[in-house]
Amino acid sequence: MSITISDEEAAISMPTSDGNDQHWYAAYTCPRHEKKVFSALRQRGVEAFLPTYQIVHRWKNGVKASLELVLFPGYVFVQINLRDQLRALTVPSLITLVGFGTGPASLPSADIDALKLAVTQSRCEPHPLLQTGQQVMVKSGPLAGTSGILVDRRSRGCRLVINFELVKQACVIEVDACDVDVAGSATVLGD
Repeated sequence: MSITISDEEAAISMPTSDGNDQHWYAAYTCPRHEKKVFSALRQRGVEAFLPTYQIVHRWKNGVKASLELVLFPGYVFVQINLRDQLRALTVPSLITLVGFGTGPASLPSADIDALKLAVTQSRCEPHPLLQTGQQVMVKSGPLAGTSGILVDRRSRGCRLVINFELVKQACVIEVDACDVDVAGSATVLGD
C-alpha cells in the first residue's frame, strides 16, 4: 500500500523553520539538472547555493564562447531545517539529501562560506579528489583558516585543492604563496 501526499498537504503537515536550526546540506540532483533545481529551490523560498566557474571554450569551427559550468556536477547546496526538507525534496530532478545511513549529513557553515569566497574572489575550477599530498592551511587573506592539499607552486602563488568529502568532490584555488603554511606548522612554504 502506498500513500501519496500532495504539496499542499506536505506544507500543512511540516512545521515551518524559525531559522535558528537551519543547516547546509548537499542535495544530489539528476545529471545536468543542477541549474534547474537551483532555480526551483529559489522559487520555493529555499536558501540554495550553486557554485559555478567560467571557462572559455573553443568549438571545432573555431568560435570561442565563455561558458558558466557547475563546479560540483550533480550537487546543489541547500540551507534548511530538516523538518522542512520536504519543501526541497519535492523539487523535480532533486533526488536526495546526501547522508550516511541515519539521514542527511549537514555541512559546516564555515565550509560553505569558504567556498562562496573562493568562487567569488579566486579563480576556482574543478579538480579530481586527492587522497595523498601535503596538507596546507591558508593563514591570511579572504580564505584564512581554509585547509587544502598543495598541488602546484609557482613563483608568486600556490594552487590548493580543497576537498568536500561529503560529496566526494574537490576544487582547486589559487592563493599567494606568502598566505600558505604547512598545516600544523608555523613556517611559510619556501623553496
